[in-house]
Amino acid sequence: MLGREKFIVVEGPIGVGKSSLARRLAKSFHASLLMEKPADNPFLKQFYGDSSQFALATQLFFLMQRVEQLQAQSSSQTQFAGHIADFMLEKDPLFAEVTLGPEELRLYRQIYRNLSIVSPKPDLVIYLQAPVSVLSERINKRGIGYELGMDAAYLEKLSDAYTTFFHRYNTSPLLIVNATEINPVDNDAHYDALLQHINRIDGGKHFFNPLA
Repeated sequence: MLGREKFIVVEGPIGVGKSSLARRLAKSFHASLLMEKPADNPFLKQFYGDSSQFALATQLFFLMQRVEQLQAQSSSQTQFAGHIADFMLEKDPLFAEVTLGPEELRLYRQIYRNLSIVSPKPDLVIYLQAPVSVLSERINKRGIGYELGMDAAYLEKLSDAYTTFFHRYNTSPLLIVNATEINPVDNDAHYDALLQHINRIDGGKHFFNPLA
């Protein structure tokens, strides 16, 4: 059974509900949160308006933000035990590969390789998966201005990149959640079923699709 001394990561494409689920899990496990801070990125709004011009600046800001958070936590006495995160550093290049041109991607990879990065191994990774139609619906529902009208082709590429990444992922125990028909963020029954499933995991790759 997972508990207070474990490090859990919730991942998935934009709009799937990873941050909201991470917050709810943190309450259940009495854990601390390690969260992305998109509102702090001064380039993000411009990126959604002109991705070709602002993609590199947006990507590098997020990379540095994630690295600084991990480095700050790794220097603490407890490190990552008892934390729930809504990002993993190994996923960072996915966005770069989707948004950057060849020369910018080469520069990004050079910077990424030369950073002094502490990348902790999670005790469990929860990957939330949903089709683009569901992602778009949830993005529109939460109503963040610069996200509205997000290009479906971009979401499709990003979703495919996530699928490929987690198909190959074997570093930590992995739970793949079909988030199309279930809503563990707002539905208590769905959340309780997911929580019970999480507590039974002790290794390997698992799938959560109770309504299939």
